[in-house]
Amino acid sequence: MKDLSIALVQTDLHWEDPAANLAMLEEKIWQVNKAVDVIILPEMFNSGFTMHAEKVAEKMNMRTTQWLKQMSAQTGALLLGSVIIEEDGNFYNRLCWAQPDGKMMHYDKKHLFRMAGEHKVFSSGTKSFTAEWRGWRIRPLVCYDLRFPVWSRNTWSKDLNKPAYDLLVYVANWPSARSVAWDSLLKARAIENLSFAAGVNRVGKDGNQVEYNGHSALFGPRGEEIIPSFEEEAIKVTTLSAEDLHAYREKFPAFMDADGFRLEDN
Repeated sequence: MKDLSIALVQTDLHWEDPAANLAMLEEKIWQVNKAVDVIILPEMFNSGFTMHAEKVAEKMNMRTTQWLKQMSAQTGALLLGSVIIEEDGNFYNRLCWAQPDGKMMHYDKKHLFRMAGEHKVFSSGTKSFTAEWRGWRIRPLVCYDLRFPVWSRNTWSKDLNKPAYDLLVYVANWPSARSVAWDSLLKARAIENLSFAAGVNRVGKDGNQVEYNGHSALFGPRGEEIIPSFEEEAIKVTTLSAEDLHAYREKFPAFMDADGFRLEDN
């Protein structure tokens, strides 16, 4: 497990315009002037947080997912971000995991934001997803999932040598009106799970006149700010220390006293 370089892409989005968003994001990604291991995009990065799923939804292996594969291959980085996917007559807010070798995996958002009617349009995912990338175990989640700590819960193997994950990732369209909750919960998820936690949000105003102030950030297992929250359109790059993570877990093994539980799918 070596150090992991990571880029947080905080940007405004063109409302319900996948072609414009893909062109814009491609230009931004090429502004990263050094090789990185992971590039994280916001939730619904090709459309904004729209409930007009039928207007912008795609099937897997179509334009946006092919674009993700292409950008991953060209940059050599793992790309993460969510899009609206239609599958078997259902719509999913689907986080896509695209690797340079063309491998694509995904996680469907479990907690649908009922205050915007997301639960009436989209089908909920039922399973969490964790995968390994360059020696790091990564669990990607989507926006409203941040409010539910059990769903984000890290667990350790019986011999306490192997955690479920080392890095939590949240992609979001989280409104500025609730940015205090975003800031607080993202930091808490890092502390309670003894992991790094990255959150990538958008900025600007969407087609529903909802305003977003970003506050993308990255926290370490002590709750320390590795990338402090920021509000401008920008790409922030940093490197996560594997040695520091292991050392802290050995020095402060709170996971050894964690409460046991079983999460049942519903």
